[in-house]
Amino acid sequence: MQRFSVVIPARNEEAFIGGALEALARQTLPPHEVIVVDNGSTDATAEIARRHGARVVACPTPGVASARQAGLEAATGEWVASTDADSLPQPQWLEALARHADGAVALYGPMAFYGLRPWEEWASEWAYRLFLRLMAALDKPNLGGANMAFRREAALEAGGYPPVHAREDVLLGLALQERGRVRYVPEAMVRTSARRLKKGLLPFLAQQLRNLSGRTEGYFAEDGERGR
Repeated sequence: MQRFSVVIPARNEEAFIGGALEALARQTLPPHEVIVVDNGSTDATAEIARRHGARVVACPTPGVASARQAGLEAATGEWVASTDADSLPQPQWLEALARHADGAVALYGPMAFYGLRPWEEWASEWAYRLFLRLMAALDKPNLGGANMAFRREAALEAGGYPPVHAREDVLLGLALQERGRVRYVPEAMVRTSARRLKKGLLPFLAQQLRNLSGRTEGYFAEDGERGR
C-alpha cells in the first residue's frame, strides 16, 4: 500500500487546524505522516498542530506556493497528499486515492462547502463535480490544493509548485500531466469551509473565472491570507 504524506499549509489557522487534523486521524487508511507548514503564523496554529501529533515545518517565505513547496520537500512518503487547514477530508479519502494510484502520477477528487444550509452544500458539491468533469473532458484537469495527491518524485522532477500568487496547485497538476496519467477519483471527497463565500457567491465565482484565465489579482485578502 502506498505511503501518503499529508501536507497542510497554514497561516493563523488556530480556529480550523484542529478540525482538519482530527479528520485525518479518522482516515481508514492512516497517513504515513502529517506535515503542517507554518507560514509565519502569529497565533497558536503550530502549537495545536503539534498537540495533534503533526510534524510542523516552518516556512518564513510568505505565500501558499512557498508553503506547499516546503511541505513537498519535507515529505518522506512516496505520495504527497495535499489539503487545506480549513478542510475536512472524509474518512475514506486516502483509501480512495490509494485504490487509484497504480499507473498514475497524480490524483484529485471533488470538494464541497460545509457550514451552509443543506441544499447549498449539496449544490456546491454537484456544481464542483460537474466543473471537474468538464475540465477533464477538455484535457485540462483542475487539481485543487485542498484535494490532490501526487508522486513526490514526479513533482520534484516537474519543478514542484511554481512561485506564483495563486493557482500553484492547478499549474503543478498540468505539469504532472505531461509526465504521466492524472486521474480523477470521484469518491475521494473533501469538505472545505464556506468562509470563501464571505463576500457573496457572485464575487467568489467571478474570482474563480479570473483564476481560470490566469489572472489572480485580488485572490488574497489585504493581510496576505488566502480566503480569510
